Amino acid sequence: MEQRIGSSSQPLEGAGFDPAFIPGLTSPASGRTEDDEPEKEPEVAAAGDAEESAPEPEETAEAASPSEPEPEEDADIDGPVFEASDRRARIVADHRGVRLSLDDQECEFRWDEIGAVETETARFGKRYTVTVHTPDRRWYPIEIEAPARSHFAEWDTHLDAVLDAYFEEGAE
Repeated sequence: MEQRIGSSSQPLEGAGFDPAFIPGLTSPASGRTEDDEPEKEPEVAAAGDAEESAPEPEETAEAASPSEPEPEEDADIDGPVFEASDRRARIVADHRGVRLSLDDQECEFRWDEIGAVETETARFGKRYTVTVHTPDRRWYPIEIEAPARSHFAEWDTHLDAVLDAYFEEGAE
């Protein structure tokens, strides 16, 4: 009879232990083993091959900068725009939808993807919270620190103008 030395419990996996884990989209990092990944042999290139394959600097500069600029979609649309930001967070609502960003994370919602937009102000302090609700019962809040509490009324007015112009309830 064989006995194992050590713990018989399996390591826990999931979002509580791995912030990069998204069920259904990514496999847990701790569940991977070296056997799962195919071995890659390092490629060795001769010095002459590297010089031949590298494009000249003039060619890359021409390819990187197009001769005529691309037309911007935002230039044609005249309508209300709501924008609020602080040192970390930013929200923009315009004709394309609502865009939220916090540090280096960003998400964008088109108007047909939005079920409701909710605002909330803190009783004390200067935090203005905007929550985007989707039809599949998910919500995405973002908190913006205002320079002063007097900005709350101004931001509510501008956001209401954008919602009145672009958001159609029941347009699913």
